[in-house]
Amino acid sequence: MKRVLPILFLIFLVASCKSKKNYSSKKRQTHTVKVNTPTKSSKKAEAIAKYAKKFNGTRYKYGGSTKRGMDCSGLVYTSFKDNNVSVPRTTKDLKSFGKWVDLKKVNIGDLVFFATKKNSRNVNHVGIVTHVRTGNIEFIHASTSKGVMISSLAEKYWYFAFVQARRIL
Repeated sequence: MKRVLPILFLIFLVASCKSKKNYSSKKRQTHTVKVNTPTKSSKKAEAIAKYAKKFNGTRYKYGGSTKRGMDCSGLVYTSFKDNNVSVPRTTKDLKSFGKWVDLKKVNIGDLVFFATKKNSRNVNHVGIVTHVRTGNIEFIHASTSKGVMISSLAEKYWYFAFVQARRIL
């Protein structure tokens, strides 16, 4: 019996040893977004995008619309309100507000909508376009995990979650 215990312990130790490192060949896949040559955006649209950038790094807070905490539709609402443009407060209402825009014609200040829930095409997330260049569209939004941040539509996650773009101005 005295010999069996050390042997069992040794077998357990060897069997449970494995590398803790995760080797992943995952690269941040990007996609080219087909965008026509960007046209000059309005001063008001640029002011809205600039104001929204002031919240970059703000933590996420459901229903929030201040520097203390912000959700995605709160960011849109606050940014437009600061520039004297009245928009709905919720993503649900924003998704049918304004005019639908083809992704190829998106410009700064336009809204981009996403369906981020698995196996669903229902819009539940919104962002404001901050930069447009050939092959890429950047937008600011409030992420539940990282707060207010700027992302790219060329990122695999956002590329596949994209549903529509709308123009308010």
